[in-house]
Amino acid sequence: MRSSRLLAASLVGVVASGLAVSTVVPASAASAPTSGSATSAAHTAQTALPLSASSNPAAGRTLTLPAPQGRFATGESQFRLVDDKRQDTWDPAKPYRELMISVFYPAVRTGGKPFTKQFPPEAAAAIGAAAEQNFELPAGLVDWAATTTHSVRDATMAPGRFPVILYSPGAGSARDLNVTLVENLASRGYIVVTIDHTGEAPATEFPDGHIVGNATVNAAFAQAYKDGTTLAFFTKLMTAREADTEVVLDRLPTLPGRLSQGMDLNRIGMFGHSAGGFTAANLMYTDPRIKAGADMDGTLEYTVEPDGTNLSQVALHGLKQPFLLIGSAGQGAGNIHSEPSWTSFWNHRRGWTADVTLNDSLHLSLTDFEALLPQLAGKVPASTLASHLGTVDPHRAVAADRALIDSFFDRFLKGCDDHLLDGRGASQYPITFEK
Repeated sequence: MRSSRLLAASLVGVVASGLAVSTVVPASAASAPTSGSATSAAHTAQTALPLSASSNPAAGRTLTLPAPQGRFATGESQFRLVDDKRQDTWDPAKPYRELMISVFYPAVRTGGKPFTKQFPPEAAAAIGAAAEQNFELPAGLVDWAATTTHSVRDATMAPGRFPVILYSPGAGSARDLNVTLVENLASRGYIVVTIDHTGEAPATEFPDGHIVGNATVNAAFAQAYKDGTTLAFFTKLMTAREADTEVVLDRLPTLPGRLSQGMDLNRIGMFGHSAGGFTAANLMYTDPRIKAGADMDGTLEYTVEPDGTNLSQVALHGLKQPFLLIGSAGQGAGNIHSEPSWTSFWNHRRGWTADVTLNDSLHLSLTDFEALLPQLAGKVPASTLASHLGTVDPHRAVAADRALIDSFFDRFLKGCDDHLLDGRGASQYPITFEK
């Protein structure tokens, strides 16, 4: 099983056996609003999924994210959280842990207002440089700071109370790299909170302008790999992520009333990509506040090359809550037949569980890169794109990822079941149900 299923080999850092490390984001106790966003028009199910790039040779190409498909417009607000009860995991000189979160939510119509950027400007430079290195892209081909969401900053929330879903990115990745799924959920009537685990991503930008990068985490992994102490490294990494997420859960009621008053905290779900999916499973094992969760291609053990030797407690004992496993295909595919931790989890499941494979995909097909990178066709060799994303059609992959996540949370947080996860209508998507 490839190591990238714990640490997303997507950005930059130390690469060994296919594993890359980036930044970990801190969790804070004080909520300070920064930038946010909300859409200017409601998204309809008939909207097409544009995967096209505009070209400005001087500034680089502008890549576009597919529009959300739900009936609500969407807003985005960002906050710094500070946890004064914890020393920073990766910076011992800092006596607190600080985090950045983004909150995407259903909004009223906000006609004509500008959308937020996918990445803050300084973070975009670091994330873009990392992507160029990892994906073998010509420097300057893409203007990574130009891509926008479909959300408007601090837009007025739509009336009502909505389920809350947390999103945790893969280790080495940023909270901004699954906007395609997150915005779509918000447009369908969910409040989605994305978490940066400070110190893992190439750059996390805070409201006062300071940036936290990933050099310390990269160095720590490189040393652990050299010394044969990766179990301790992964344990430390995951412990920090779980504590970060607990802080976010604790602080939800303290966010500004314009957001918190619309949150139904009795209906909380969580999903994540790679180590983010592992984080979701681990939290659900210990925290009953999370009612349903999904793991997108993340191993459930503390090992560079998952082989069943360092299984987590959740892999050994399963979960009572509903849990969805979504795996990529190809070499090192994540499924209950080839991934030891998923096999153990499946055999010990105590609640509703399903395992679905996105056919002809690779690990990063379950992130925004599946929507963004194919727009470089003709500028980047097809073999380069296939080596990172597989050969699945990008439009169908995005549609499948959205349909699975939407169907799962609709079923278990809203009580609305379209029966996709029972196989009804599955033939329209490039997916296989593992049994």
